[in-house]
Amino acid sequence: MNTLVTIVVIVAILVIPVILVIGLYNGLVQLRNRYKNAFAQIDVQLKRRYDLIPNLVETVKSFMQHERETLEAVIQARNVATSAREQASPADGGSMQNLASADSGLGGALGRLFALSESYPELRSNQNMLQLQEELTSTESKVAFARQAYNDAVMHFNNKLEMFPSNIIAGFFNFAPATTFEVSDDAERESVVVKF
Repeated sequence: MNTLVTIVVIVAILVIPVILVIGLYNGLVQLRNRYKNAFAQIDVQLKRRYDLIPNLVETVKSFMQHERETLEAVIQARNVATSAREQASPADGGSMQNLASADSGLGGALGRLFALSESYPELRSNQNMLQLQEELTSTESKVAFARQAYNDAVMHFNNKLEMFPSNIIAGFFNFAPATTFEVSDDAERESVVVKF
């Protein structure tokens, strides 16, 4: 009877830590996958926004023929933002900063375009322009919600990385902290106002 109790105790001492390690590892994997999925949602919304811009430029071009410099600035900012989006990785802080900067640059270029469009009454009443305005406004809201969900997922993952005993497992299996999607300048915090 004593040998049976001894065997059960030894097995428990060996099995419980293994189960703990497996549980912590799986929890970290689950949180990592959650923030990657949240980043993918941002990516989808940014791509949607970037895909709307050529339509916006084409619609505006026929009305704003003398504003070529502004239109080219929007196209250039869109291309930079698209490239930054394609290279962004939540595990790479530099690429996330580049994405945030490129996205805010695009927002600034769009803001200048929308400000100029106020001078063109026929543009403000154009059906295509009104539809694009609605789609861009909707997309801006979706981007904001996706960023919030992503940053929340990153916070949960990074907290788990730093908390004992999961920090030991994270270090052993080379889990790296994720980078939040933040703006670095107060001017960038302003959302793009889409109105004509």
